Amino acid sequence: MVKLRARCILVGDAAVGKSALSQMFRSDGAHFQKIYSMTAGVELLTKSVNVPNTSDSVELYIFDSPGREIFAEASEKMWGQPSVMCLVFDISSEASFSSCGRWLERVRAHCQGLQVPGVLVGNKSDLSSRREVETATAQEWAQSQGMEYFETSAKEMESCDAPFICLAQAFHTLYQDRLNTIQSIVSP
Repeated sequence: MVKLRARCILVGDAAVGKSALSQMFRSDGAHFQKIYSMTAGVELLTKSVNVPNTSDSVELYIFDSPGREIFAEASEKMWGQPSVMCLVFDISSEASFSSCGRWLERVRAHCQGLQVPGVLVGNKSDLSSRREVETATAQEWAQSQGMEYFETSAKEMESCDAPFICLAQAFHTLYQDRLNTIQSIVSP
């Protein structure tokens, strides 16, 4: 049994539901705040995720970042070197989806060329009647960036754990790959 630790940064525009998503994931759906104050600094949450089909787990240190530009530079200093990334937009806001490229660029610039697994999350699927971003469009963009795509509703607790489980699996796979590389060097 291996227990890994991963630094997960949660980014996206303000009011897309990053804090609600991370709170619902951490509380296993037991805690949905109806009133949120806008995140001004980086909020840190932790949760251990069992990696499916293994006896291993990954403890995710989730850095919930503010979505307002005024706080972005300060929050980047708090990230450190991220292990995985969760990029969130609101399916009922084309503008929040359009900003994803800028957020991804900002994270990648911060990662100094290292590959950081990531997921794209279309949150607020409970607002599907007001949808401005089609699932196929988001899936295509995510795939073009080497990311998995998920749709969630923090309010309805729909699929809130799926993106984080995916990130834990991706981090675990990177660990296994590095371990195999080291073992192949040590044992000719």
